[in-house]
Amino acid sequence: MRSIALINERIQAGRAVVLTVEEVKARVQDQGVQAVAATVDVVTTGTFEPMESSGAILNLGQTDPPIKIRQCWLDGVPAYAGFGAVDLYLGASQMAESGGEGEDELAGRQRGGGHVIEDLVAGKAVSLRATGQVTDCYPRSLFETTITRDRINQFYLFNPRNLYQNFIVGVNGGERPLYTYLGILQPRLGNAVFSNPGSVSPLLNDPNLESVGIGSRIWLAGAQGYVTWEGTQHFPLQKRLPNDTPVGPAATLALIGDAKQMDSKWVRGCYFKGYGPSMMLGVGVPIPVLSEQTIAYCSVLDKDLVAPIVDFSIPRRVRPTFGLVSYAQLKSGKVSIDGRMVRVAPLASLYLARKVAIALQEEIRSGGFLLSEPVASLPRDRVFIPQDMRGN
Repeated sequence: MRSIALINERIQAGRAVVLTVEEVKARVQDQGVQAVAATVDVVTTGTFEPMESSGAILNLGQTDPPIKIRQCWLDGVPAYAGFGAVDLYLGASQMAESGGEGEDELAGRQRGGGHVIEDLVAGKAVSLRATGQVTDCYPRSLFETTITRDRINQFYLFNPRNLYQNFIVGVNGGERPLYTYLGILQPRLGNAVFSNPGSVSPLLNDPNLESVGIGSRIWLAGAQGYVTWEGTQHFPLQKRLPNDTPVGPAATLALIGDAKQMDSKWVRGCYFKGYGPSMMLGVGVPIPVLSEQTIAYCSVLDKDLVAPIVDFSIPRRVRPTFGLVSYAQLKSGKVSIDGRMVRVAPLASLYLARKVAIALQEEIRSGGFLLSEPVASLPRDRVFIPQDMRGN
């Protein structure tokens, strides 16, 4: 039907038909897959959710005399400094170190790498303290300053695992509250939490990874970014429904983008009580309509997508489940678990996920965002290798 080159020509000429994935789903209900596929060029998807396997690479520029940094703290948050004299990697979930005790120490540790990254994206000043390994070519041992995004060389997000293709629903069948990466799970099935936005989520609308690959241009926190590789824990062999969507966590993507071009509205440090810091990210993925099958996949509804309900009260890698539940049920606010109605809340912002898809739609329509041809497909045969305990 189309090629990415032809779609880009239409974008540059201002003639491309670009719809959000929700608009496509509504049109398919009214007109059918074939009619929509014949008229639409690009479908935009989006999400805004915690993505703790994220971080930023920074190059500070050299000091005089030069320093070979081996320990570094940004606003009290340790950054990794083991791969270059003044190159740093700041992880989103790295906790701040605090010299205090009790409540003060706890308050300090609520700040993490995601908060520092948010501040840098927003143009704020961040304190830096570093110690160096003294050598003949790097004689300096200590360095303290403040930095901003405009006073350093490179500042870009490099995220090992973003955009989970589906995830789980967390519950707690035990007798005490549990503090998890999904937030607080109340005892005796007191609540349920899900973190994937369902039918607007990028990879649930491209279940077989036919539209996205290595080199695909994506929208990352208000800037243009790229898919660099498969994400960590990439598991495309997850069991699937007849519509090809996975029944649990499956594919993931590694992403990169220039943080100096990002908007702090879409990069938000956050903290989960009793668990630690993380970072919320807005990510949008354009899906080029290259066949009718593209629209067929994008027409999937929340009632046709499921996730497993997992009991976190069992402290094991493989936890028991209460079966599968549809995203339509999750978004209704209540689900039936073990014969009782349990209130449900999303960890992802469904409102901001829609805003991401709209922001990407507007950039493409304006001609400021072109699609890119992947240089390689993402693997579809990766198995998940656990680290089980073994005897000596």
